[in-house]
Amino acid sequence: MRAYKFRIYPSKKQEELLNHHIWLAKELWNELLEVCKQMYEDFGYFPTKSTLQVMVKDYGLYSQTQQEIAHRVYNSVMRVFKLKKKGVKCGFPRFKSFDRMKSLYYPQYKIGFWLDKKLKVTPFGEIAVKKHRKIKGRIKTLTLKRESSGKWFAIFCVEEDGLLPKENRGGVVGIDLGLKTFATLSNSLKIDNPRHFKKHEDRLAFIQRKFSKKKRRSSNRKRAKVRIARLHEKVADTRKDFLHKISTDLVNNYSFIALEKLASQEMSEENYGKFINDAGWNMFANMLAYKAEGAGCEVVFVDPKNTTQECSKCHEIVRKDLTERMHECPFCGLSIDRDLNAARNILTRATPGQGGSNACNSAMERDVALATSMKQEADIL
Repeated sequence: MRAYKFRIYPSKKQEELLNHHIWLAKELWNELLEVCKQMYEDFGYFPTKSTLQVMVKDYGLYSQTQQEIAHRVYNSVMRVFKLKKKGVKCGFPRFKSFDRMKSLYYPQYKIGFWLDKKLKVTPFGEIAVKKHRKIKGRIKTLTLKRESSGKWFAIFCVEEDGLLPKENRGGVVGIDLGLKTFATLSNSLKIDNPRHFKKHEDRLAFIQRKFSKKKRRSSNRKRAKVRIARLHEKVADTRKDFLHKISTDLVNNYSFIALEKLASQEMSEENYGKFINDAGWNMFANMLAYKAEGAGCEVVFVDPKNTTQECSKCHEIVRKDLTERMHECPFCGLSIDRDLNAARNILTRATPGQGGSNACNSAMERDVALATSMKQEADIL
């Protein structure tokens, strides 16, 4: 399954109708959630999915869109109890404002929507769409999404036929993700951290100060809010563009990539949250994982424990804090950059028989590549 996201350009009347349907979807969500809460207070149980489906009939939305909202309410309520049984802390689903309801879902192609030169959606008619690439496969579902910046997008979920992966004769590499340098490869290559948010931080602070001074519920405040959303969207788009280019280049040039299995959300809640979120480690790892299949590349995630502290040559633990940027081993005398040392450890752990490994093949090839990489570094030093 693949997702294709295209910009759409509804007319003023179509946009008004789209916003009205978003408002109806928001009202429906809130009513169903209120029913769930009230039924639990009165009887000690929640309504079934079929009960919620009956309640959404003739609400003013497309019939299957109404049913999907009922399914989302039911699934979100049930998810709370499943997570609590596993010991995960989570809050109960919230009532939504108009700004928090962003999408309309159409599950059947050629029944609720069609795609030709324009996008035809049953309640809205023909909508201009910018198809910047060709869709390969069978279209299954459509999601109409309204961003905070006011832009509308059509997201198609497409089922593709299974294709044989490309033959990839590239090398093997371990990657250490960081903040000072975005990525350090085990072959000594480095990818700089562009720090997308920092470039726009002053501008964002300025327009947010302007926004805070606007009168509540005024037109000026709404326009200022859109300016903030558009700047955030620009930062997100530049970050995504950077990660797409880097990930595509890596899966095309290497046949095996080893990464740490980082809990970036938990890490961001402890220290350096703004910088970790700006780097987009999780997004980068997800891009590598799904692009690797079509590029004939294998991606393996390893245990991140002590990848920086362990010596890549003698495997002794050498303690160091974040201020120490060089790995100086008192046992074997190895002196290299700490991120390069970590990248080599990650590649070593990705080989079969090593701690924290998820790999099972090509052990000899990766051992040879690691030895070659270390020899090249020794020659440089």
